[in-house]
Amino acid sequence: MVVSEGRRGDAKDAASWSRRLRRVRLVLTVSGAFFLLMGFIGELSPLQALVGFGVISAAALIEASGEPSTESVARGREDVRMHPRDLIIEAVISGLPDPAIVLEHDSIVRTFNAKALEIAPALARGQPLSFALRNPGVLEALRRAADVGAELRVEYFERVPADRWLEALIAPIAVDGTARGQLLLMVFHDMTPLRRVEEMRADFVANASHELRTPLASLSGFIDTLLGPARGDPQARERFLAIMKDQAERMARLIDDLLSLSRIELKAHIHPETAIDLVTIVRQVADALQLLARDRGVAIEIDMPPCEMMVLGDRDELIRVFENLVENALKYGASGKRIDLAIARETTADGDEAVVSVKDYGPGISPEHLPRLTERFYRVDVAESRAQGGTGLGLALVKHVLQRHRGRLSLESTLGSGATFTVRLPIARSTAASEQTC
Repeated sequence: MVVSEGRRGDAKDAASWSRRLRRVRLVLTVSGAFFLLMGFIGELSPLQALVGFGVISAAALIEASGEPSTESVARGREDVRMHPRDLIIEAVISGLPDPAIVLEHDSIVRTFNAKALEIAPALARGQPLSFALRNPGVLEALRRAADVGAELRVEYFERVPADRWLEALIAPIAVDGTARGQLLLMVFHDMTPLRRVEEMRADFVANASHELRTPLASLSGFIDTLLGPARGDPQARERFLAIMKDQAERMARLIDDLLSLSRIELKAHIHPETAIDLVTIVRQVADALQLLARDRGVAIEIDMPPCEMMVLGDRDELIRVFENLVENALKYGASGKRIDLAIARETTADGDEAVVSVKDYGPGISPEHLPRLTERFYRVDVAESRAQGGTGLGLALVKHVLQRHRGRLSLESTLGSGATFTVRLPIARSTAASEQTC
C-alpha cells in the first residue's frame, strides 16, 4: 500500500513536470534558434551561444517550476472555501432579528450576522471577540459559559455611541455531537426601550405623588388652623376656605387629567372611525373660551373656512385638545393681547390634511424647552404654571390624543415673538373629494 502510494506520487510529479516543460517549449525553441543563428553568422562564439542558451533555458525552467499546478490551485480554493456546516450556521444567524455572533470555545469569532456590526463594528472572523467588544462583564460571562457549558445571560450598559442597555444571551451549541466541536452562540437584545419605559413610569409615579402631596399638605394645614387658633375668627375662616377650595380644585384637575391620560393610553391602538366636522369643534372651543379671553384682555382672531372639514375622530377628545392649546395661549401668551386661531387644508403625499394653528404673541419659549414640552409634568416655569392652575399634563394629553387620531403636533417659537402650536389631522377620504371646492 505504501509502495503504491509512492509510485502514484512519483507519477503525479512526472506528469506535472511534463506539463511545465510543454509550457516553456516555445521559449526554448526560439532562444535555441536565435543563439544558433548568432553563432552561424559569427556574432557570437560557440561557447557564448551555448552559455546564453543555457541561461535562458534555466530562467524559463525556474519560472515554470514556480507556477502553481492545477492541483495546488484547486487545493488552495478548497482550503479557503467555507465548510458546509459553517455555511448553514451563517445562513441561520443571518435570519435572526437580533445581533448574533458564533464563537469558538476559546472566544475566537467564527461568524456573525450583519446586525452584530451595529453592536461591535470591529468584528472580524478569526479574531478574538475582545478585539471588538471590550465589556469585561460580557467577556467574563462568555468564559464561564464556555467552562460550564451552560446558558448564561448578562446585562450591560454602553455610553458610546449613545446611552443604551443591552442583554447578551450566551448559549453553547454542540457541533458533530462532540465537546471538541462545541461553539458558543451570543445573541444581543436591546433593552433600552424597556428601561426607558421603566424610568418614565417611576418618574410619573414620583411626579404625580408630588403634585398631589402639595395641595393635600395645604388642605391639612388649613384644616388644623381652622380647628385650632382660627376656630373663632370669621375673617381667617373665609380666607382659608377660599384657599382650600382652590387647592381642592387643583387636585380635581390633576386627577381628571391623570384619568383622561390613562383612558387614552388604554385605547391608543384603536383609531376613531366616526366622521366629525373639525370646523365646528374649533369654533365651539373658541366660543367657550371667550369669557376667559375677555378676563385676560386677549382678543381671539378666528380664520376658518365656511364649509365643513370632516376628520375621523372622537369629538370629546378633540375638544380637549383644542381647549388645552387655546387655554395655554391665553394663560402664558396673554401679554401679547391677541391669539390667532386658524384652520386650513393642505395636500400632502399621503392625502389631504386639516391644519389647525394656535398662535400667541406672548414672551415665547426658549429653544431648549421645545423638545420636552409634551413630557408629563414638564414645565418651563413651575411657579408660573401652578399659579395659572396648570397640571403639567395638558400637552402630554394633546400628544397622545393626536397619536390615536393619526395626527401630529408641531411647535414653533421665538423668544419675544410668541409661539405657534400646529395640529395636523388627516381629512376623511370619503369626504375629501366633495370638499375640494371649499
